[in-house]
Amino acid sequence: MTLPIASVPNGTITSPKGFSAGGIFAGIKTPGADKKDIGLLFSERACVIAGTFSQNSIVSPTVVLDRDRVGIDKKIHAVVVNSGCANTAVGDQGLIDAKEMTDITAAHLGVTSEQTLVSSTGVIGVEIPMALMRECIPQIEVSANGGGEFAKAILTTDKRTKEIAVSFDVDGVIHTVGGVSKGSGMIHPNMATMLAYVTTDADVDPAFLQETLSESVKLSFNQIDVDGDQSTNDTVLLMANGAAGGSVISGGNDASTAFSKAILQVTQYLAIEIARDGEGATKLIEVTVNGAHSVDDALKASRSCAASMLVKTAVYGRDPNWGRIFMAVGKAQISLDESKIDCFVNDIQIVHAGKAISYNIQSVVSALAGEEVRLRIDLNVGDGTGVAWGCDLTEEYVVFNSAYTT
Repeated sequence: MTLPIASVPNGTITSPKGFSAGGIFAGIKTPGADKKDIGLLFSERACVIAGTFSQNSIVSPTVVLDRDRVGIDKKIHAVVVNSGCANTAVGDQGLIDAKEMTDITAAHLGVTSEQTLVSSTGVIGVEIPMALMRECIPQIEVSANGGGEFAKAILTTDKRTKEIAVSFDVDGVIHTVGGVSKGSGMIHPNMATMLAYVTTDADVDPAFLQETLSESVKLSFNQIDVDGDQSTNDTVLLMANGAAGGSVISGGNDASTAFSKAILQVTQYLAIEIARDGEGATKLIEVTVNGAHSVDDALKASRSCAASMLVKTAVYGRDPNWGRIFMAVGKAQISLDESKIDCFVNDIQIVHAGKAISYNIQSVVSALAGEEVRLRIDLNVGDGTGVAWGCDLTEEYVVFNSAYTT
């Protein structure tokens, strides 16, 4: 039996029971209407914690600290996040400041520093303004209605917040999963995306929690691209506090299947919204690869296509240059047979058996004008399927990033 997953209206990170959040504007970022730059996420009940982090060889001390405090034998109560400053490439002071941020947060919320995590996002090479942290973190009021404030506090170049919650019923007990994320540039994740937080009031076995998060990240955040660059601060955290009651979810039954499905639904939504909100983007690109020898091959090929700068510019210019799609799939270096490939743009077939077919070029140009462009590549050599998401590459992206700090 498949347990249905329901959408939670106006869902956010605090939709699951027992979670509260808040945000404040401290002045780390430039002022603006309704801006926030420090956020707190809190659970009165200790949470089982799972995480995935940046695989960049240069990482923020916040990642170093969180890696040490996340594990199947660890529990946490809180997360403090600042935007506007990445706390990366600042020497030993970065870890000192990251730890102090958790000390300040823990004292404010009445928990221990070791059960508090920290994230930072923003400009690399700039130290955390600790005077603002000491002054402003204790002023943040957390509440069950504060999910939106937290979502605003983690933004940098994002144009909008990214929030969702879903629920499912197990033997009359409603379990809820909520999530928020941020990301708009420097997006080509490897294990995570820039920042994402997922909460649940389900009671989940720690090992199964990490297994579920890792698998969902593989199929969501690891399958998006904006610009081919991977952040030094990439972090995804999944917190489970068990406040809903009910049996422990540990795998091998309908409840665990529903939980995994809910986590994937939340992470894929957040990932897609990051791709949609790419810096300068005007279109979301969805790439589906069917008929690969394996799922991993399909995932690799779809991501290669979604990340291709030439595919991105072709979509932006509404140019039905299918040779770029072939190139991008081919450079994924998977096993395929060129003579069997079919290709579609928004369900309009433009290639069959590896060769162009007769089609109305204007209809494809018109299809490429929409806000969502679907590319489908059928390899026809197996049954593996994978999906990736990206966005078009525009002049605005170049202009914006050429003057990011000036």
